[in-house]
Amino acid sequence: MEERNEKLFYTGTYASHDDRGIYVCALHVENGDLRIIGGVEGIERPSFLALHPDGTKLYAASETEEGELYAYQVHAQTGELHPLDRKGTEGAHTCYVSVTADGRYVMASNYSGGNAVVFPVTEAGGLGEMSGQVQHTGSGIRQDRQDAAHPHSIIPDPSGQYAMICDLGLDQIVAYRLTEDGKLVTHREADLPPGSGPRHLVFHPSRPYAFVANELNNTVAVFSYNERNGELQLLQSLSTLPEGIIDVENTAADIRITPCGRYLYVSNRGHNSIVLYHVDLDSGKLETVEWVETFGSTPRNFNILSGYLVVANQDGNNIVSFAIHGDDGRLTRTGYVLEVPSPVCIEPVRQS
Repeated sequence: MEERNEKLFYTGTYASHDDRGIYVCALHVENGDLRIIGGVEGIERPSFLALHPDGTKLYAASETEEGELYAYQVHAQTGELHPLDRKGTEGAHTCYVSVTADGRYVMASNYSGGNAVVFPVTEAGGLGEMSGQVQHTGSGIRQDRQDAAHPHSIIPDPSGQYAMICDLGLDQIVAYRLTEDGKLVTHREADLPPGSGPRHLVFHPSRPYAFVANELNNTVAVFSYNERNGELQLLQSLSTLPEGIIDVENTAADIRITPCGRYLYVSNRGHNSIVLYHVDLDSGKLETVEWVETFGSTPRNFNILSGYLVVANQDGNNIVSFAIHGDDGRLTRTGYVLEVPSPVCIEPVRQS
C-alpha cells in the first residue's frame, strides 16, 4: 500500500458476532477508488464507531438488546485493530459513541434503553468503571416511533463543557454539563417541533452554530449556539427532500459539515440521496443546492475524508465515493463502489 495515496477508514456494519463486523478500508485520494484491507470479528452489530483524538484507539457501539462498548488498539501504520476492552452500557441498543476532545471520556447513547452513559478512558486506552449515567423519560406525538424516550446520539460540544443528547422520542436536544469527574448534570433543553425526531447533530467548525438532522419529519434544523452557557436557539428549518416528493417513505439520517464550514450534507433513507446545503457564515442559515443519488439503498451514514464524501448504503450492501468540488461543495460520483455487507458507519483513521 502506498500510504501517501490512500486514506484509511473503518466501516461498522450490522454483522453477527461470528462474521467480520468492522472493516479496515482504504480510499485512493487521487481517484476515489475503494478497497478492503482487513477487519475484525467478535463484535455484534457495531453500528457506530468513534476514534480517540490521538488516533490510537477506536471505540465501537454494539447495538444489541444488552448494549456494549468495545475498545480497540489501532496500529499506527496499517490501521489494524486489536481488542482492548469491552463494557456493558446498561441499556438496550447502543447506537452512538463519541469521545471528548481531550480524550478523557467515552460517551454512548442507548436508543431503546432511553439512557446515556459516560466511561473514563484508562491509561491503556480501555474503559474504566462507568462514571456517569442519565435516564430520559417521556414520549412524543408519533406513537409508532415516539412511544418512549430514544436518545439517538450524544455529542460533546467544542468547549468540552457540555454534551448534547438528541432524543428522537422527546423532540428535544438535552444539554448536560460534563463534570470534571465524568458525570452528566442536566443543564437545559432545546425543543423541536412535535414529530421532528432529532437524530444527529454537528457543530460548525469555526462559527457559533449547530445543525441537526431530524429523522421523522425530514428536516435539518439550524441553531445558534452560545458556548458559554450551552444554549441552542432555533434559527431555521429546511426540508431534506425535494419539493413535491410525497410518494417516498423517507427518514433523514446522517449529517456532516466540511472542514471549511461552507458545505453541509444530510443523507435521506428512502429517497436514497445526499442533499447539499450552502452555509452562510455570517448568519448560519442554509441554502439548499442539490440532491445526489447515493447509488445504493438506505444511506444510513457517511463521512468526509481527503476531499471525498464516502457513503455507507446499509441495504445496498455497498460503499460509494463522491468527489467534493472545492468551489461549491457539489458531489461527483467517482464510479467506484465497494461491496460490504450492511455498512452503517464510516470513521476515518488518523494516519501517522
